[in-house]
Amino acid sequence: MIGWVDASAGASGDMLLGALVGAGVPVRVLQSAVDSVAPVPLSVSSVVRGGLAALRCSPSLPDAPPDSAPHPAPHPAPHPAPHPAPDGPHPHRTWADVSALLAASSLAPPVRSRAEAAFGALARAEGAVHGIPPEQVTFHEVGALDAIADVVGVCAGLVHLGLERLVVSPVAVGSGRVDSGHGSLPVPAPAVVELLRGVPTLAGPGDRESCTPTGAALLRTWASDFGPQPAMAVSDIGIGAGSRDPAGHPNVLRLLVGHPPDDSPGTITLLEANVDDQDPRVWPTVLADLLAAGAVDAWLVPITMKKGRPAHTVCALVPPAAVAAARSVLFTATSTIGIRESTRSRTVLDREIRTITVHGHAIRVKIARNAGTVVDAQPEFDDVESAARALGLPVRVVLTDAVRAVPESWHTEPPH
Repeated sequence: MIGWVDASAGASGDMLLGALVGAGVPVRVLQSAVDSVAPVPLSVSSVVRGGLAALRCSPSLPDAPPDSAPHPAPHPAPHPAPHPAPDGPHPHRTWADVSALLAASSLAPPVRSRAEAAFGALARAEGAVHGIPPEQVTFHEVGALDAIADVVGVCAGLVHLGLERLVVSPVAVGSGRVDSGHGSLPVPAPAVVELLRGVPTLAGPGDRESCTPTGAALLRTWASDFGPQPAMAVSDIGIGAGSRDPAGHPNVLRLLVGHPPDDSPGTITLLEANVDDQDPRVWPTVLADLLAAGAVDAWLVPITMKKGRPAHTVCALVPPAAVAAARSVLFTATSTIGIRESTRSRTVLDREIRTITVHGHAIRVKIARNAGTVVDAQPEFDDVESAARALGLPVRVVLTDAVRAVPESWHTEPPH
């Protein structure tokens, strides 16, 4: 299963919760996870935003600041934003307090590790903005409970869906200014900018905040990629609503869930072309373009053609829905004037994605099953590379640590 988040109107914890419920995650799954950390009830209702039917799912807390976007911010931060340690008597929770709550909970390990990663990202971003260590970042009590419910609920919902890949559209971050506990701040909020560093974003919609720090932290923690909707057969659609209904655009976040074209046994098309006059420096781009067009796999085979010319056969395994696009890539990105096409049978193992934490970074683990029995459990190399870059460590070191961090029980689970 794969998913795509349409964050073109912004993102918040509430909006993600509503989208998850709309996509088929039972409310009891979210509530059970939240209850294991803090007694925060979730409220679910059907609403209309900009003429679109949507679900509103939010923590029910007295005087809780809504973590929904877009919205104005008349007083202290409109989201459960962390702050430097205060001098006043108001109750606060530090990042260490939140981490201890998560550690003491009965959350499933994949949910706990992703929730810790999201809160860690939030604390690091706020620490960077305020010039303090992440450990000194504090959350206002009500805001902390609101954020815990959002983060834990969203992580539980995404784990329940068992997505192998989650792609997120460019994120709308809003524009203008908002009032906060620190005075008037530009939009996007400094913490949001920090959290979405390197992520494609766009201004608007509207002159208000569209993406909250909690929403940004969750997207950054869970996204496999950022970009347009991937090739998929959509099976479930969830539309999560923000708290306001502004004029001019629906204040919603959409979650599409489905199967990639190659996700089931059956037939697949093999495209092949022999090329003897291609600049070899172009081949990496050709292979990348084939994969972007929807190919399951793409590769080169060195060959010797007539007259003894060294050449390559470029090959691509392509599901039916992507054949035309892949064929176009071969004709436009290479010098070939002909393509061989054949139909092949293909069988794939059942796959499941879980998450481990290595040196504070979430790394996905792909578990493969044959007739229900686990036959392999390997860390995703892209996540290992990303963690290694962030940590400044050799990839081989992080890979070794990730392999060791995979629980032995995952390899020996009984068939199901």
